[in-house]
Amino acid sequence: MNILVGYLKNNTQAVVPIAIIVLVLHFTLVPLAAPVVVRFLVGAITLIVGLSIFLVGVDLGISPLGTLTGSALVKTNKLWLFLLGGGLLGFFVSMAEPGLLVLVNQIEYVTAGAIPASMLLAVIPAGFALMIALGFGRVFLRVSIKTFFAVGYGLILILAWVTSRTAPEFLAIGFDSSGSITGILVVPFIMALAVGISSTRKDSKQAEEDSFGLIGAGAVGPILAVMILNLFKSGQEYPVISLEPASMETGPILGRFWTVLPPAVRDSFVALLPLAVTFVVLQRLWFKLGRRSFMRMVKGFIYTFLGVFMFFLGVNGGFMELGSGLGYLLASLDNKAWLLTVSFVLGFVTILAEPSVYVLTHQIEDVTSGYVKRKVVAASLSLGVGSAIFLSSLRILVPWLTLWHLLLPGYIIAIVLIRFVPNLFVGIGFDSGSVATGPLTTTFILAFVQGAASAFEGADLLRDGLGMIALVAMAGIVTMLAMGAVFGVKSRKRGVEADAAG
Repeated sequence: MNILVGYLKNNTQAVVPIAIIVLVLHFTLVPLAAPVVVRFLVGAITLIVGLSIFLVGVDLGISPLGTLTGSALVKTNKLWLFLLGGGLLGFFVSMAEPGLLVLVNQIEYVTAGAIPASMLLAVIPAGFALMIALGFGRVFLRVSIKTFFAVGYGLILILAWVTSRTAPEFLAIGFDSSGSITGILVVPFIMALAVGISSTRKDSKQAEEDSFGLIGAGAVGPILAVMILNLFKSGQEYPVISLEPASMETGPILGRFWTVLPPAVRDSFVALLPLAVTFVVLQRLWFKLGRRSFMRMVKGFIYTFLGVFMFFLGVNGGFMELGSGLGYLLASLDNKAWLLTVSFVLGFVTILAEPSVYVLTHQIEDVTSGYVKRKVVAASLSLGVGSAIFLSSLRILVPWLTLWHLLLPGYIIAIVLIRFVPNLFVGIGFDSGSVATGPLTTTFILAFVQGAASAFEGADLLRDGLGMIALVAMAGIVTMLAMGAVFGVKSRKRGVEADAAG
């Protein structure tokens, strides 16, 4: 119960700033229809409760499954089993990620089914699973983490150049899917897997380094997978619907929740079933837990199902609806500075309130023995993410400014920074993209940017309405790598070993 109360408090602190911004704008610049505002508030409460129950379930069932599996795979000492097991688990857990499900359903909706969610839910988790397997192989074969990410993002930049010229919408889908897949379910599970693997290391320093980087490795896969998919579908045109402003909608205040109830149950069941079956199979073959431990994990899966159901209900019932309407109305104002200002503020406030950012900043301060202060990290992340969402809105207003113009220099900077950053911070840096793209970014702010894009006749919801998650993830990576470079410099000045040359 204390764990649930803690999560309720953290998630409330994350959602309340957005609610305050929405209400201030509602009573000043962009009045919204009363039913939409009520649905938003009900959806926000449902989202808070759902996320809290979900995270309790992750603590009880999903994370222990990751730790147990990681330890069991390492003990087999068989590379092929190590890679196969890691890949299969990566596939199943990423299929259940709520943020990814929201994104692919949104893509299917705005393209009127031309890009089906089912296709993306096969391709994207497959890419994630492959890179998770290769990430496991890197640990097993002791390949340098710097080499791994330099090669991975080198391939991404080559394919991205091709994709930006043939199908820019797939560039946005690829990078956005990478950011959305590393969310509230995948991150704790993969981190638990990494802990299970690194716990077998006798070298404590190596074990610490192996605890980071696996999430970042997996995030490379969806980008590559979607851009390879584009090579087979190049030249195809996709119909894009227009999102109606939510402020104009009428009808029963809570009728929308009844409409989205059946899909929420279906998506929750389909998403978690493969992972639950995997747990039962592994229990019989490997774990052989006692009754009490087994039932505790079963309870965790039940909580996870209930939590993800409430998450979908809150998000689709009112949360994203208002985000879309708010973006549309702000973009419709004569003074476009309001859209850019609100975009920056939303990014700055949202990332600062994310519970995972609180954990990350404390972790970095502990690892660096206080050399890199958590307040500095939090402020840097907030500025980076705020700027990323600002640029997402600016890209809508400036037709010639494409996603490629922003991603190319950003990831070149990241690749260059790898050379000057301690090994530990390379893993933290690429993992941090998942922290930046939390549940609020992949729901409310995604809808906000798409709503803004739909207000312009020449804008394309695929090319202009997507890409925000990609920029946020990139901002998190570059910010953390820059923090690592600062730590390396401070360490050398103080005579502290920082393995910067490693």
